[in-house]
Formats: sequence, C-alpha cells, structure tokens
Amino acid sequence: MSLSRRKFIQLGSLASASLFVPEFLKGFEFNPIQKNGHKVLIIVQLSGGNDGLNTVIPYRNDIYYKSRPSIGIKREVALQLNDDTGLNPGLKNIKQLYDEGHVSIVNGVGYPHPDRSHFRSMDIWQSASTSGELVTSGWIGRYIDNACADCNAHNSIALEIDDTLSLALKGEEKNAIAVEDINRFYSAATNNYFKKLAAHSDEHREHLAGYLYKTMRETTSAAKYIYAQSKIYNTTQAYPNTQIGKKMKTIGTLIGSGSETRVYYVSHGSFDTHVNQAERQDKLLEQLDEAMGALVADLKLSGNFDNTLVMTFSEFGRRVAQNASSGTDHGTANNMFFISGGLKKAGIYNDLSDLGDLDEDDLKYDVDFKNVYATVLDNWLSVSSKEILGKKYSPLTFI
Repeated sequence: MSLSRRKFIQLGSLASASLFVPEFLKGFEFNPIQKNGHKVLIIVQLSGGNDGLNTVIPYRNDIYYKSRPSIGIKREVALQLNDDTGLNPGLKNIKQLYDEGHVSIVNGVGYPHPDRSHFRSMDIWQSASTSGELVTSGWIGRYIDNACADCNAHNSIALEIDDTLSLALKGEEKNAIAVEDINRFYSAATNNYFKKLAAHSDEHREHLAGYLYKTMRETTSAAKYIYAQSKIYNTTQAYPNTQIGKKMKTIGTLIGSGSETRVYYVSHGSFDTHVNQAERQDKLLEQLDEAMGALVADLKLSGNFDNTLVMTFSEFGRRVAQNASSGTDHGTANNMFFISGGLKKAGIYNDLSDLGDLDEDDLKYDVDFKNVYATVLDNWLSVSSKEILGKKYSPLTFI
C-alpha cells in the first residue's frame, strides 16, 4: 500500500495526539463491563492562577478588605462556612456539598522559592518537582509507569479530556491519552484509510515509521474501547452546556459505564485576572460549580461518588493587594478543594493564610503541594508516593 507524504502527515497528526495511548488499552475492548470497584481521581486544573482569597474568603479580616477595597467579596454575599470564612457566591453547589460533609479545603498550598511565571510554575506543579529542578515527566505519568509495569485490562490508566496532553500525564515510559471529543476521535481512528494503514503496520516494522504504525494500531483499539464505554451509560442527569460542563459529562458517562480509567484530567480557565477580576472570576467559578454539581449528582446516581475524588489546583494564587486595574497580579500560595463521598476529614482542613505575615507582599505557603500529592497517591490511589515523587512526603489526613 502506497502512502503519500500528505496523507502520512495527516495521519501522523492524529497519531501524535494519541502517542500517549498505553498499550494495555488494547485489551480493554475484550473485557466485560462491571461497576467500578476501584478508586477514581478527577483532577481539575484552574489554569491561569485562580485567586484563592476571593474563592475562600476571610471575611472577618480587616487586612483583606483594606487590601481589596473594590474587589473584596462582602460578607453579606459570601456563602458562610463558619464565623470567619465564606465561599465565593458562585459556588452554591460546592457549598451544599460542604454542608453535607463532602468537601475538604486545604489552605496555603505552595512550594519553597515560588515562581510567578505561568509556564514555569505549572511545570513545577505538573511534574511535582522543586523550583530548582527541570523534570520532563509528570506525577500522574510516573504513576502510570509505577502502577502499570505489567499492565493488563484491570490496571489503571489516565485520560485527559482535551486535544493535547499535559505534562502531568506524561510518564518516563508510558503516557496517558488525550481526547476532547470521543465521537470525533473514534471516527478519525476508524476511518477506512486509517484502518488499512494500521492493518499493514507489520509490513513496516523495520521502517523508520514503524513506531507510528504501531501507535496507529493501538490508537484504533483505544478509540474503540473509549467509544464503546461512552455508549454504555446513558445518564438522566442534565449538565450545563459549557466547555467544563461537557468535559464533566464525558467523565461522568465513562465512570458510570464502569470504565477502568483511574485518573481523569481537565482544565478550566483562564483565571489570569489582571483586569476587572470580579466579573471574570465569578463567571468561571460559577461555571465550575454548575459542572461540579451535575457531576456529583451523576456520580450519586451511578453509585460511584464514594469511590471518586475530585481535586482542584492552580499554578499559583494572586497577590493579596488588588492592582490599579481592579484585578490581581501573580502570587504564590493558594487553596485546593477535595470533593468526594469518601472523605475522612471534611471541612476546612487547616488555618487560612496569615494576611499579616507576608513574604514580599505574598502569602507564605504552609503546605507543600507534594505532601498533598503524596496523600492522593498513598491514601487514594494506593501506590507508593515515594516511588513517584522521588522522596517521602508525609501525607495529610483528609482521605
């Protein structure tokens, strides 16, 4: 079969987005589907640096309002968590989940010698490195390497609901898969030309493009499995018609189908609110909240809420003081949300950051994010965090 340069490039583009398909996905299409019995992790990346101080609000702190005379959220509109703390008014569903004992909030999360560059700080968070290291693999990617040394159909996999794969999901040996539209992915991977090319991959084993042919074949298998899984569970839960809502619907559908996927990864934003922050952040948080409310309702319907943990993070928080454009500039420490029916300790996990004790006008971190990752790896995904993070970090106790 001849292969034109143009067609090869077209197919290569499809495969390049799928070079992150673990080989063990191939076996899934032959396995009977059963209700999830394993733990599932959903990571929500709040891209751009979400302002944690206007998300979890210290509404009895005078420094907060003096630092933010026009963008500080008033106590009367904040959603009260306790006498000192409230939530952004756009987080109504999360507030209800908090009241039900399904939310844990960890404050002051960051790392030593913080970097205020979006790209560099995101790399640090996604690779679980220190600010002085350059690491080219991600913490979830290394989880795949560690947990799937001898993968079969019952071992863990990871899936990013997007058209490109984030560093967090790239391992040293194996990678996750990134797919934004399951139907389009399936259609592209199973078109006649692609199938013929994949079928002839053995003929090109010695060719320089052999690895690409092999990946195409595995991509076809993965696409069939994911597509089949997406058709098993027909939810009755309505999701918002937003980008994050559609992503959460995909995740809820796959979890409800009994998919073997262990980790899902989505991004939402951008929260880079240098100008007129209030309107933009409030809208993004409201979109997140609506999608989260629908997802949790769906997980409850399918009986998977107790075995699912949702984790939010952002590459950094914002400065304590507002800027001259009614916005906030890049900061350091931030809060993280954990939502699940299986929490051991719900509520506000630790004290809010001290606004009277700043480091160059920024919040000081109290919890290293790698301790949080160790918590998730050791206590939720049941793998050795030391093997993945490179050293032992003491886990927290909310799960």
